[in-house]
Amino acid sequence: MASIQTASPEAQDKTPRTDRGRKTLRKLLDAAAKEFGEKGFHEASISGITRRAGTALGSFYTYFESKDAIFRALVNDMSAQVASHAREGVEGKSDPFEIEQAALRAFLEFASDNKEIYRIIDEAEFVDPKSFRQHYETTAARILDRLKNGEASGSFREGMEEPHAWALMGMNVFLGLRYAVWSDTTDAERIASVANTMLRSGIGKTDG
Repeated sequence: MASIQTASPEAQDKTPRTDRGRKTLRKLLDAAAKEFGEKGFHEASISGITRRAGTALGSFYTYFESKDAIFRALVNDMSAQVASHAREGVEGKSDPFEIEQAALRAFLEFASDNKEIYRIIDEAEFVDPKSFRQHYETTAARILDRLKNGEASGSFREGMEEPHAWALMGMNVFLGLRYAVWSDTTDAERIASVANTMLRSGIGKTDG
């Protein structure tokens, strides 16, 4: 599980310092993911979150000031989990194409297990635009770093720029929607392999 991310200086002051506190916060964030994922931001409630978490209402206010605050923290937390799964997925791999395939596979597996991420991130565009933008900008920045590394190694064509990263991210996002969220079962390995074949033909280094 990724480290818990907080969203503001106020939230930083409430970061738990004990194992028990961290476990309680984790329960609240996981419960919030289910509550917001099923009901949407406006219909979700703090009482619904604490009920799902099995915690007292007072425990909620130990860590969050409002429903908006836990929603912001949740968007940051889910974004951090996506990054963490990608890092774990590519660990030990050196070939740039294998890295991209592994990163996509890790994302598809995460999205399949956490289908609510799409509704939560989409709602963030209107509930908390700053978190929404930060999620996609940081994701694109990680992809661009990988593309630049692939270019430097000679595996990718020269001229990898930010639009390439955003285009690749867009493909991955919609592959996740189609094959991880809308499908009952996800063959993440096959989908990632097909996408990798497309990537090779699109940005693979050619001779001459």
